[in-house]
Amino acid sequence: MEKINFSGGEPFIHDRGEYLGQLVRFCKEELRLPSVSIVSNGSLIRERWFRTYGEYLDILAISCDSFDEQVNVLIGRGQGKKNHVENLQTLRTWCRDYRVAFKINSVINRFNVDEDMREQIKALNPVRWKVFQCLLIEGENSGEDALREAQQFIISDEEFEGFLDRHKDVSCLVPESNQKMKDSYLILDEYMRFLNCRNGRKDPSKSILDVGVEEAIKFSGFDEKMFLKRGGKYVWSKADLKLDW
Repeated sequence: MEKINFSGGEPFIHDRGEYLGQLVRFCKEELRLPSVSIVSNGSLIRERWFRTYGEYLDILAISCDSFDEQVNVLIGRGQGKKNHVENLQTLRTWCRDYRVAFKINSVINRFNVDEDMREQIKALNPVRWKVFQCLLIEGENSGEDALREAQQFIISDEEFEGFLDRHKDVSCLVPESNQKMKDSYLILDEYMRFLNCRNGRKDPSKSILDVGVEEAIKFSGFDEKMFLKRGGKYVWSKADLKLDW
């Protein structure tokens, strides 16, 4: 094991990020993992968190689907009185100040597929800009038992390619289509069960706490070839990134 990524929901909700910080420190100090990263919408992160835990975090990925605040509200990324785009710049500054590699994740969907983000992304200068095609997962954002309905957000492969073509001169862009994304992650839920996405939904394995990793991972549906094909293995430790802080 070389890399762990904490995502949600929103990982900073529980105990205002204190619990997450302790997990990050444990992974770095006790497990000595080369890479520890977090995906967050950034709304709950405070500078004091960086002061306490920044040294243990390699990469902070902030979800940003649009640089138009009205579109963010439409998508469900609005943050009330806070301006998501302004907050992004603040987080970028903190990452530089506390030596955490800064990454942006964007999900391309019906409401942002025609946007031109080149200028803003280049100004923020992330180490990586992951661009995902909006994906339907049964029980999560599609179907009768869905937590939310994402059908209206879906775009075609051609539309996704059009977005990528518009941004092809952005050097940090890493595209991820539905095909590349679906089975190329090892995902553990809150019960420490691997989630198999092969059938278009998240089918859980038995918990690694009950049966161990070797047994549970057989039911993960993980596609290692696709993981490598999508560029899943990269320079992911800040010690090796040689960043100009």
